[in-house]
Amino acid sequence: MVLVKKSSSKWRMCVDFTNLNKACPKDNFSLPRIDLLIDSTTGHHMLSFMDTYSGYSQIRMKPEDEEKTSFITDRGLYCYKAMPFRLKNTKATYQWLVNRMFKDQIGWNMEVYMDDLLVKSETLRQHLDDLREALMETLRQHLDDLKLNPANSPLASGRENS
Repeated sequence: MVLVKKSSSKWRMCVDFTNLNKACPKDNFSLPRIDLLIDSTTGHHMLSFMDTYSGYSQIRMKPEDEEKTSFITDRGLYCYKAMPFRLKNTKATYQWLVNRMFKDQIGWNMEVYMDDLLVKSETLRQHLDDLREALMETLRQHLDDLKLNPANSPLASGRENS
């Protein structure tokens, strides 16, 4: 285990999961292609970008899998209760989770890439409705799974056509 200073001056604890990752089968759930996500914004004049807070560390581990993430310090034996950074399938698991959460909106008025969410609309009125759907309806149902980082979430960028 090592502590690494992040650009935000906070610390990240890193555990070497090399052996665990070798033993785990790869999850082939693919991430969206960024070029296609960018292309999908064509014609949408209102864009709201949202960033989730602490990404996959919000995803709880199955209790039977917690012991697989065990590590030892001079103060004892510990294990993760939430998905730690650097496990083999964290990206696929996280993408699968957010795709499931926003399945009714993805490709229509929303795009999702890992911990970045984009609500897109053609008009301001529609954008307010789309944001309400994303934030008040969908996210409220998943408060235990996902929290937004307001510092990295500029809402309603763009301009409405006259």
